[in-house]
Amino acid sequence: MTKRRKKPDPDSTRKTVREAYARIAEKKTQGCCASAASCCGASSPEALAQALGYKDAEIAALPDGANMGLSCGNPTALAALQPGETLLDLGSGGGLDVFIAAQKVGPTGRAIGVDMTPEMVEKARRNTVAFRDRTGLDNVDFRLGEIEHLPVADASVDVIISNCVINLSPDKPQVWREMFRVLKPGGRVALSDLALQRPLPPALRQSVEALVGCIAGAVLVGQTQSMARAAGFTKLALSENAQAIEKMVDWSDPLYSAILEHLPPGVRPADYVTSLDVSAVKPR
Repeated sequence: MTKRRKKPDPDSTRKTVREAYARIAEKKTQGCCASAASCCGASSPEALAQALGYKDAEIAALPDGANMGLSCGNPTALAALQPGETLLDLGSGGGLDVFIAAQKVGPTGRAIGVDMTPEMVEKARRNTVAFRDRTGLDNVDFRLGEIEHLPVADASVDVIISNCVINLSPDKPQVWREMFRVLKPGGRVALSDLALQRPLPPALRQSVEALVGCIAGAVLVGQTQSMARAAGFTKLALSENAQAIEKMVDWSDPLYSAILEHLPPGVRPADYVTSLDVSAVKPR
């Protein structure tokens, strides 16, 4: 008889992720488990941002510490933001995408970040002071909360972005339902996330290093599409960028060395995982 694998406990998963990202926010470690600059393995946050398409001017305008190298895409570039819009960033971290978006939506718009790690929210709020002094804008708001239960009113947001975060959620269908709830009719989603091209080996999926490294929580590309449709979204567009994984990861880092040990010989995480850009619309 095949032994049924025990289903991961959602609260335990959140605790693992929260503790790891708290260490990054407090700079008690440069990475979740190792020497890399981020949970996704980037040795240089600035170089990673440039590789993912962030403009030099956008990076230069950020408060110190807002870019923590936790990206796997560039959702603000996908979102086509307009002045006066209200934007919500799921898993906002130190505020990288919120601060960039705030400049795009301007003084009549608003950029809201939600993160479940108190240390990250505190860091982002400290960064807000420098951002206001540098730009003259007072249109950002960082809130503590889980992306499965957003501290945001119904139908109050024009655009939702997220950058390499939803893969960490233990209840992704609920995240998609929450996005649908808080978006205005006609509102849109533009997110970057990690997704699987094929199922992971069981040992890797069960690895704590893989979970915190953003890989074990990822789902198949088709599952992402199914969850978005089940939540009610239309006009879905998905674009894979497997090359982004190579840009993200410092393969000499002990975190990724541990992950590589669970893979067949000659196989790398990029053979399983892709960076996925997703756009969708809530019908009017």
